[in-house]
Amino acid sequence: DQVKGVLTLQGDALCQADVNLKMPRNNQVLHFAFREDKQWKLQQIQDARNHVNQAIYLLMNRDVNYQFKTGSEVLKLMDAVMLQLSRARNRLTTPATLTLPEIASSGLTKMFTPALPPDILVNFYINLNKLCLTVYQLHVLQPSTTKNFRPAGGSILHNPGAMFEFGNQRYEVSHVHKVECVVPWLNDALVFFTVSLQLCQQLKDKISVFSSYWNYRPY
Repeated sequence: DQVKGVLTLQGDALCQADVNLKMPRNNQVLHFAFREDKQWKLQQIQDARNHVNQAIYLLMNRDVNYQFKTGSEVLKLMDAVMLQLSRARNRLTTPATLTLPEIASSGLTKMFTPALPPDILVNFYINLNKLCLTVYQLHVLQPSTTKNFRPAGGSILHNPGAMFEFGNQRYEVSHVHKVECVVPWLNDALVFFTVSLQLCQQLKDKISVFSSYWNYRPY
């Protein structure tokens, strides 16, 4: 109930975001949206696509009439392709760990109109088949309370009580709100990654079986 919003994801770009945040202190509702001239690129999807393109390049970078000469040549190719497919899948299943100062200094903070208040941080990321939005509410640490200051390290999701320093000011996270939505085509992509890796492994297994019968041949 604290955060409601509408996000538009096209490929690797968040091209629209419209978010309402109810402040716990006074039940005031803050509204902020992407500027019309702005889009936010999701690095995870970009990286996954680049790894898929590299896998396709490895498979297609041969003459159409090319003949593989040994089983080991096929295994080497499959290992290289599987490495790229695994990296692509991992980019979608493992969000980056960020420190709070990294989130605060991200270009994402400049995407909104009206501008985000200084006590609000937002972050978008992909986790498996979901698009996630996290909103952090902060309060300023007074000099008298900073004797127990312990800055938080990198994390996918920071909990209330996490502290950090930014712009010569020390903050503590007071509230964390996370909302997420399933993106059907991301679910399809994860299924296809699993199937493609299984097919590559099946080919490797068949090559290995044949090699045990003809181990006197170059392999």
